[in-house]
Amino acid sequence: MPSRVNHVCVTAISALCLWLPPALADTDKEDPWTPIRSFVGEWQGTSQGEAGTGNVKRTYAFVLNDRYLHEKNLSTYPPQGNSRGEVHEHWSFFSYDRARKALVLRQFHQEGFVNRYILNQQLSQPGKLVFESDQFENLDNNWRAKETYEISSTDEFVEIFELAPPGKSFAVYSRNHFTRVKK
Repeated sequence: MPSRVNHVCVTAISALCLWLPPALADTDKEDPWTPIRSFVGEWQGTSQGEAGTGNVKRTYAFVLNDRYLHEKNLSTYPPQGNSRGEVHEHWSFFSYDRARKALVLRQFHQEGFVNRYILNQQLSQPGKLVFESDQFENLDNNWRAKETYEISSTDEFVEIFELAPPGKSFAVYSRNHFTRVKK
């Protein structure tokens, strides 16, 4: 009789594990979202770069059964010098590629560019994440781009966006400093 009870218990536990959402069922595995989980929430900050000096608002939220981290960004640059001002919007999605065992970042820009980046684990370290481009849509793939996140605390980080034309070195295009508005 005890073996039948054990079999029923094992079957019930197995069924429960199949039912649990992935985040709960995989508790013994390392959480691939750990490096960016603290981004969830609303942020505001300043931006400096090629477009001038401006303000930036951003939100991060898990979507689609917590399989993607969605970023919405709005940067505004008032008229400065010879510029008429600029508004830049982009959406990003972070995902986890199990085959590469790496975080992937895809950015969709209002200008029609789509940039795909892979977390460079050799250049990254605690408090610093470096994503390097590996593919573009609507831009020559000989260009290179880099997104670096320098995380000061759970409530503050700096994002540095760098571009490199074909055959040239990286140059900072923009630097954004964010502070948390709310979680």
